[in-house]
Amino acid sequence: MATQNVGFQMLRSAAAGALLMAAGALAAIAAQRHAMETMRQRVEELEEQARAQQRSNLAWQQRQHWELLSKAMDDPDLTEVLDIYDTPVSPQRRRQYLFANALYTNLLCYHRIGNLTREEFFQHVRAMFQNPVVREYWYATRHLRASLTGTEEAELGALVDHLLLQLEEADTDEWWVVGEPPPADE
Repeated sequence: MATQNVGFQMLRSAAAGALLMAAGALAAIAAQRHAMETMRQRVEELEEQARAQQRSNLAWQQRQHWELLSKAMDDPDLTEVLDIYDTPVSPQRRRQYLFANALYTNLLCYHRIGNLTREEFFQHVRAMFQNPVVREYWYATRHLRASLTGTEEAELGALVDHLLLQLEEADTDEWWVVGEPPPADE
């Protein structure tokens, strides 16, 4: 009987040890999960800070772009520097092109920082390109956009190109219904 008692006590001790080890393992797993969750939250915070910084940088760059274009539009000597068109244009038309560029770039920036969805961008562009000077500007700068590949700006430029083709082929005066809006932003 004493042998059975010793065996039973050893079994109980082993079971208690196994339970303690399991409890320790569970506690370690719980601590790891907590640490992983804390790290995941920190990574999300850092990613959001990076997105906010990128939006801030884009807004700053947009401001710089506008200031440079404004100077060029106000000073005919500076406007000459931006004569990048395949065919000669008058100083007045060059200033108009610069303003068209500023309008388009503003829409592009608004979309990139998240103030406009792709569909809203499309709607604004569709209205803006009803102006013949804006269309002329777009065609005059086609060669400049040709070097943009694999970027969001290139995708949006292709969207505008496709829209203009649809507008030109449309047999309706109701321009606001022409063109297929792009798929919703992801």
